[in-house]
Amino acid sequence: MGAIVFDPSRRLLVIRRGHPPGEGLWSLPGGRVEPGETDAAAVRREVLEETGLLVRVGAPAGAVDRPAPNGGTYVIRDYLATVTGGSLAAGDDAADARWCTHDELVRLPLTAGLLDALTLWNVLPDP
Repeated sequence: MGAIVFDPSRRLLVIRRGHPPGEGLWSLPGGRVEPGETDAAAVRREVLEETGLLVRVGAPAGAVDRPAPNGGTYVIRDYLATVTGGSLAAGDDAADARWCTHDELVRLPLTAGLLDALTLWNVLPDP
């Protein structure tokens, strides 16, 4: 699961992955749901671990299937979220974290399918 978070200027929060899969690519903050954890709790935990930000989790934005390294499939559910506290700083498995405008986002090396999904769900930063 992942988080779609905007700042007051409507820039999107993205992280640069520090480990495989997708090492060096930019993506939404997120990760695996731990056993017994709800999606919302996982979103809050992952965003805090990767970005230092506290968030309130809102509505689901969409879901995608992505190939897993072992030949399986990851089902990724992304949620809208709002910052409620903290300070932006890359952490855990994120090599970097930043807010991006539309123009900055489309120039970054993104994880496969991210731009298409954000476009389909109508959650890109404003151009």
